[in-house]
Amino acid sequence: MTAVTRRDLIRAGLAGAVGAALPPLWRGTALAAESPGPVLVVVELAGGNDGLNTIVPYRDDAYHRARPEIGLASEALLRVDDHFGFHPRLLGLRNLWEQQRVAIVHGCGYPNPTRSHFSAMAWWHTAVPGAAEPFGWLGRMADARWPDGRPDTLVNVASQESLAVRSARHAPIVFRDPRAFARLGDPAAGEIYDAMTRSRPGGETTANLAFLRDIARTAERSAATVREATARYETPIRYGSDAATLAVDLRNVAALLDADFPARVYYTSMSGFDTHAAQPSSQQLLLMYLGDALEAFFADVDRIGRGDEVLVLVFTEFGRRVAENQSGGTDHGTATPIWLLGRGVRPGFHGAFPSLADLDAGDLRMTTDFRRVYASVLSEWMGVGDVAGLLRGSFQPLGLRAAS
Repeated sequence: MTAVTRRDLIRAGLAGAVGAALPPLWRGTALAAESPGPVLVVVELAGGNDGLNTIVPYRDDAYHRARPEIGLASEALLRVDDHFGFHPRLLGLRNLWEQQRVAIVHGCGYPNPTRSHFSAMAWWHTAVPGAAEPFGWLGRMADARWPDGRPDTLVNVASQESLAVRSARHAPIVFRDPRAFARLGDPAAGEIYDAMTRSRPGGETTANLAFLRDIARTAERSAATVREATARYETPIRYGSDAATLAVDLRNVAALLDADFPARVYYTSMSGFDTHAAQPSSQQLLLMYLGDALEAFFADVDRIGRGDEVLVLVFTEFGRRVAENQSGGTDHGTATPIWLLGRGVRPGFHGAFPSLADLDAGDLRMTTDFRRVYASVLSEWMGVGDVAGLLRGSFQPLGLRAAS
C-alpha cells in the first residue's frame, strides 16, 4: 500500500483514505477563539461580467458609438459622479456607495491576457498568470498567516473546492447546502475510514493515523456547527430572491459570523455572466440579485456587530469587448473593474479608467494589474508581511484602506 503522508491528508481534506479519494468534506471545528480580526469575503462573478455596462462611462461618446443597441442611456443610470453611473438595477451597490463603503478599481487585468474562461479564472485564482501554480492566492495567504494549519480558516461555499482556496496546510470547508453538509463518498470506503479513525485501546499504530483520527473528530464537530448555525439563524434582513444563490450563500456566511465561527476567508461565486447574446435582459437580473444581496449582507453584519471586520472583494475573470456583437451581447474581453466593499475601504474610484479611444484590437487596455489589488488586501487588511513572496512578484499596494 502506498504510504499516506500528513500533507496528502490535508490536501485531500480528509477525503481520501486507504488509497481511495473521496470528495472534499468538512474540516475542523470552532477553535477557542482567537481575537476578532478581519474577515475577507470573496464573490466571484463567473463567466466574465461586462464592466462597461456595470460601471458606465456615460459621458464618453465612444461608449455610445460602440454600443448603439445595448448601451445604457445616461438618464437611466444611477449616476455617482459627472462621468460614471451604475447600472439601473444596481440600487444595492449605489446605496452602499452613498454609505462610503465602496471602492472600485478601474481597468484591472494582467499582461498578455487570455480570453479562455478556464485559463483566465485559474490565473485570477492563483495570482500567477501563465504559470501552473498548484495553490490559490487565498490558500497561500492562509499558509503564510497560520502555518500550523489551524482548523476552519477557509470556507468555500460551493459544490466543489475552488483553486483560489487550495492550500498546502489547510483543508477548506466546502459546502453548498449546509443541511447536507457531511462526509461524502462510497459507503464502503466510509466504513474503512471510520475504522481507521477509531481510537485503539493499545495506542495508535502510526502518527499519521493519530493525526487522521484527531482531525476527523473535529471535522464532524465542524460539520455539525455549520448545519446548526445556519439552521437556527434568524434575521429580519431581506436578502432578495432565494432564486439568487448568492443571497442564500451570503446569508449563510452571516449566520457563521453570528455564531463566531473562526473562518477568516469565505469564498463564493455567482454564475451566468457570459452574455454573448441578449445581454440587457440577463445582465440586469444578475446585477439586481448581486446588488440586493450585497446590501442585505452588510445590513446583516452591521446588525450582528461584525460590520467593522468584514471586507468583500468582487471580481470576474475578464471583462467584455467594447463593441456589442450582432446577437445583442458582448464577447470575451480583457480589463475589468474590481470592487472592494466595507467600512474600512477608502471609498470612490481608484486607478485610471481605460481609454475607449485607444483600444487593443477592440479590447480595453489594462491600467491596473489585479495583483496590486490583491497586494492591498493582503497587506492592508490580512496582515501578510511577505506579499511579494506570496504573489510570486513585487506588486505595489494601492492604498485602498481608509486611514484609521
